[in-house]
Amino acid sequence: MEFLQGQRLETTLAVAAAVVAVAAGSAYLFLRSRKPRGCLDPENFKEFKLVEKKQLSHNVAKFKFALPTPTSVLGLPIGQHISCRGQDASGEEVIKPYTPTTLDSDIGSFELVIKMYPQGRMSHHFRETKVGDYMSVKGPKGRFKYLPGQVRAFGMVAGGSGITPMFQVTRAILENPKDNTKVHLIYANVTYEDILLKEELDGMAKNYPDRFKIYYVLNQPPEVWDGGVGFVSKEMIQTHCPAPAADIQVLRCGPPPMNKAMAAHLDGLGYTKEMQFQF
Repeated sequence: MEFLQGQRLETTLAVAAAVVAVAAGSAYLFLRSRKPRGCLDPENFKEFKLVEKKQLSHNVAKFKFALPTPTSVLGLPIGQHISCRGQDASGEEVIKPYTPTTLDSDIGSFELVIKMYPQGRMSHHFRETKVGDYMSVKGPKGRFKYLPGQVRAFGMVAGGSGITPMFQVTRAILENPKDNTKVHLIYANVTYEDILLKEELDGMAKNYPDRFKIYYVLNQPPEVWDGGVGFVSKEMIQTHCPAPAADIQVLRCGPPPMNKAMAAHLDGLGYTKEMQFQF
């Protein structure tokens, strides 16, 4: 009898241990598969601390903001942006959209590359912001939603700081080994010094030569220059972007006059409204 009772006890303990192991394994898999909750609020501004400010040129700086914990993610869908709130030189409130250059794979912080214009109202706020200060941020915002493989190829036409949403989308595509989407980017600026994120863009072109092509255009190029000259033309788009097709899309982002001109070029080349998107 004692032997049978001992056997029953051992069996009960073994079953209990197995149940605990299965439960622990299930919890581990659940936690691993669960997407981290983002830090953004689409309705209310939240405060994020500036932990690093790096001057990239006389009027461009990279701002790094900490998230609540080292493993936190911003929670910004690919192709969408945030709204930043600050004060202009007169003390008036100003709100402006910006696209981070980081992705949710960059945990613990997010970065903004900001071009600060002399008369820009939000530019003033960024110029005055120091490490340790807080930035009011709300989001996500935007109409663009990207899913891997939704198109065969993207054409992109960007001007100036309009490169940031293109950079974000391109990074997400290239860093996803399951995404075979090709990207063809035309990036226009006034001078060579105005080119934002050039080192990063050239690095992506070098590391993913079959998936990412970039063509720079300058209005005032240096003496030695092998890119485009002047404004982005219809011929440049025809040469460097994928031809009109049901499985491609051309994204554009730049100053209003440029966006208007690019829309006219694309219409003239036969790209339908469904094949175009403006950030």
